[in-house]
Amino acid sequence: MTTLIRTEWLKMKKYNAFWWIMILTALSYPGINFIFYKIYEDITSKPSRAGELAKMALGNPFSFPEAWHTVAYFSSWFIFIPAVVVIMFISNEYSFRTHRQNIIDGWSRNQFISSKLVDVLLISVIITMLYTAVALVTGFSNQERLITDNWSQAYYIGLFALQTFAQLSIAFLIGFLIRKSFMALGVFLFYYIIFENIVVGFGKVYANDIGRYMPLEISDRMIPIPAFMGKIDEEGYEKSLSLISQHVILSIILTALIWAICYRINSKRDLK
Repeated sequence: MTTLIRTEWLKMKKYNAFWWIMILTALSYPGINFIFYKIYEDITSKPSRAGELAKMALGNPFSFPEAWHTVAYFSSWFIFIPAVVVIMFISNEYSFRTHRQNIIDGWSRNQFISSKLVDVLLISVIITMLYTAVALVTGFSNQERLITDNWSQAYYIGLFALQTFAQLSIAFLIGFLIRKSFMALGVFLFYYIIFENIVVGFGKVYANDIGRYMPLEISDRMIPIPAFMGKIDEEGYEKSLSLISQHVILSIILTALIWAICYRINSKRDLK
């Protein structure tokens, strides 16, 4: 396993697209949270009774402990960015025939897929570290008073990590099945941005919210809307919180199934 990790890290380190996409991700996470913070600040800092009432009603979603939840929610909108590099990693293996070279060099088929699993895990860890850094800076910079429960919602780090790994695994599966980078990217982005959102929206209105079992939606619901947005529909917000554990289990099952499928297909697939 150490050899696989070292080999995949060397590939990543020399891959310029990987670094550019990581830089883009590193900019998007603080960027989106700063935008919503400024909106919140504009609403609550008005020197009027309305501003005071808004601040009392909303609290400060960018202060600890709520910052863990708020930053996780807004940052999760951009998981599709690192998904691009995941798809490019696997499709490049087939475009440049390096998957065949690895087998020739003595790797087993399972080791090849394991190396790709390492890729997705490494990227997930890096993305989670970026989120954690943004949440820490956001939470401490908005701290208005000394509180003792800064870390009471830090479990969102784990939820964000699982959500990231689960959704990057879906991106990997698409790239693994299609093998052509631009086709795979097109299919993934169409599914991510358009198709699943239509199905989820249709399901909420006409089919008893059946869309909650769609692949991306399963992990999306591990991080429900932040508490200040939940005040619009408090009953629905409390329900979404109560279902987090269910979606954690479903995400783990689906992700395990995805990788089992990848191992199975790779064991039977022609090396062309």
